[in-house]
Amino acid sequence: MEDTNWKQGKNFRELKFARTLIFTLEKINTEPDLLPGVTLGYTILNACGGLNLMRATLEALSKDEKKQQECARILAFIGHSSSGPTQKINNILSPFGIPQISHLSTCACLSNRHIYPTFFRTVPSDHFQVIALIQLMKQFGWNWIGLVYSFGSYGENGRYAIIEQAKKEGICVEYEEIYKKKLSDEIVANIAGIIKNSTSKVIVSFMSSSYFRSFLSRIEYFNITGKHWIGSEAWVTTPDLASIKSMGILQGTMGFAIPEVKIPGLTEFLLSLQPSDAPDSAFIRDYWETTFQCSLSTSNQSQYKRLCDGSEDLRSITNDYTDMSESRMVNNVYNAVYAVAHALHNLLQCNNGTNTVTGQGCHNKTDIQPLQVVHSLRKVNFSILSGGRMFFDENGDSVALYDLVNWQFNKDGSVNISNIGQYDASLPSGKRFQMTENITVIWGGDHSEVPRSLCTEICPLGSRKVVNKTRQICCFDCLPCADGEIANETDSSDCTKCPSAYWSNNRKDDCVLKTTEFLSYGETMGVVLVIFSCFGFFLTVLTTVVFFSFRKTAIVRANNSELSFLLLFSLKLCFLCSLTFIGRPSEWSCMLRHTAFGITFVLCISCVLGKTIVVLMAFRASLPGSNVMKWFGPLQQRLSVLGFTLIQVLICVLWLTISPPFPYKNMNLYQEKIILECEVGSAVGFWAVLGYIGILAVLCFILAFLARKLPDNFNEAKLITFSMLIFCAVWITFIPAYVSSPGKFTVAVEIFAILASSFGLLSCIFFPKCYVIVAKPQLNSKKHVMGKVTSKSL
Repeated sequence: MEDTNWKQGKNFRELKFARTLIFTLEKINTEPDLLPGVTLGYTILNACGGLNLMRATLEALSKDEKKQQECARILAFIGHSSSGPTQKINNILSPFGIPQISHLSTCACLSNRHIYPTFFRTVPSDHFQVIALIQLMKQFGWNWIGLVYSFGSYGENGRYAIIEQAKKEGICVEYEEIYKKKLSDEIVANIAGIIKNSTSKVIVSFMSSSYFRSFLSRIEYFNITGKHWIGSEAWVTTPDLASIKSMGILQGTMGFAIPEVKIPGLTEFLLSLQPSDAPDSAFIRDYWETTFQCSLSTSNQSQYKRLCDGSEDLRSITNDYTDMSESRMVNNVYNAVYAVAHALHNLLQCNNGTNTVTGQGCHNKTDIQPLQVVHSLRKVNFSILSGGRMFFDENGDSVALYDLVNWQFNKDGSVNISNIGQYDASLPSGKRFQMTENITVIWGGDHSEVPRSLCTEICPLGSRKVVNKTRQICCFDCLPCADGEIANETDSSDCTKCPSAYWSNNRKDDCVLKTTEFLSYGETMGVVLVIFSCFGFFLTVLTTVVFFSFRKTAIVRANNSELSFLLLFSLKLCFLCSLTFIGRPSEWSCMLRHTAFGITFVLCISCVLGKTIVVLMAFRASLPGSNVMKWFGPLQQRLSVLGFTLIQVLICVLWLTISPPFPYKNMNLYQEKIILECEVGSAVGFWAVLGYIGILAVLCFILAFLARKLPDNFNEAKLITFSMLIFCAVWITFIPAYVSSPGKFTVAVEIFAILASSFGLLSCIFFPKCYVIVAKPQLNSKKHVMGKVTSKSL
């Protein structure tokens, strides 16, 4: 059943479809292997307009009743070209079980088997077209589109399918506008304004050919440029929409179309049409007269100025009927007729009383019923000219195979509709859409680069997408990744946390190894501490040289030169041991720094403690009848220093044996860097070493404090008291500073405490004596040192 209303619509395309049906039937009737002994016939009816549609369908059915007596009946309907009329036709045909095969009705609604049980089509459903369109948008990264659709089942069903499928794929529709042919100019102007001022660069126009033609004619004057149009299959291969006016709008238009296939012999058949081929056919006569503007009889001469003289040649005419540059639609008609022929052929296959296809009883060609054709159509599977296979799924839909076409305008306003890709729904997901390689593509606005149509630009590296609840899902915010996290892909939905030993770079797009931090010799603080350590060591050496040079003088001899030299030696070690705290921690340096510090300081305090005890013993020895010095002579002094030191050595040995200090990468103190430090191992061992030093220092301070008022001109006990006061103050303040200092500053605090306490001992105990020795030699005499002391003096 074909739409062939020439007087109202001059629809030359429908005549082409009707003639293609005739061509195909004649070809099938001459094929020896398909339906041998069976001749197919046809009836072509005008189905334009609602009343004509109903009349034509009922007329065909009423004629069918009369022809049954002549062993010929209507077993299938071919058509209609539009989805709306097709729905109405199938509503009439379904109760009679008559199959209907459409070549152009694409509405997805027709796949509903409950409503349209006898419907089939050789054109893909709009369901597949919509999926292909959405995949096209994903292919080029368009997630922000506009939608214009036509009034009626085709456009409205297409609009619903696009909205639904777009949501599934994360594509947002900025606006959706419906177009009706009877809209006022004001409303059309409003639609044009919305399109022109929209931020989306891609517009999907899901309209039938007639609706889009009307829509295009009304928006051509609004200067809508720079937009990339995506056309539906219904109009995207209609070249006569192109013109100089529409060039600025439609240049670069894309859409999916039925694959183009050349049917051998069809062009010659169509162009050989003559009015005499069907002398009783009013629509062919009308087409001929309309095309050549001449009258075939004298009765119509009043309408046309001349009579047709037989020189008219369709090869000299260009219209929808004669234009064979686009053979996409006629191939669907061709396949529809062949589908019916194969269905009948399968029903007539018989072997020993059994149908070889259905497995049931054989059918006589005069007994075949339309419903049997319906069942047979569901099983047809035959090769087609495109190289593929024609078969129908459970919904009566054929395989979805599309060409992606691109409108490329010429300067004269004509258009070349070029194939630039293909979509094949039979292929696995991810391989269905493919662009043709090495082919020129024109984009909307006559650009050579793919347009960008995004609500929000792609989030750059180092940032992540954050959904804005007040806007559509495509409209998001881009927030930079947090410290320690990266996004090494654009448009990332989340940031990835770096491994524990890594940190994000400044751009937050890559994880890099964390910087390691320790107190090094190369940094300013390390250099300053080294200078002070070396300076302290130098002063101690200088003091030793002074004391050794004047070792026979009264001051040196009076201050127990043996313990003084041992104290100076221990102070040298104290200054040098601070250097072990600087540099990259290693297993040996960690053990050395803590044990060296603990032992040298105990040696130092032991010497000071010995000197303090000697002062007290000397005071006791100066009293009448006292003989205490024999209990704390030089041998006892050496043994006391050795004993106090050995106790610290034992503590250190136990510490190193049970749980020694070790190098440790502290990743918790700072997130962006690793602190290389020496972990103390056993906290008990560490605090035992410090505690033992503290006990000796406190004891020394108490004894020196008790002896601070001894009557001599150069009071040794008073100097020791000051030195111990400084020593204790330094190490008491060290504890909270040590605990609270971060990273390398912990080591710096420990070095500072070592140096401060060492300088305190050196300056308080030895500098006054050196001053007298060097600057006041007259005071460096036994008489002056003895002063008021009448007994033995140091």
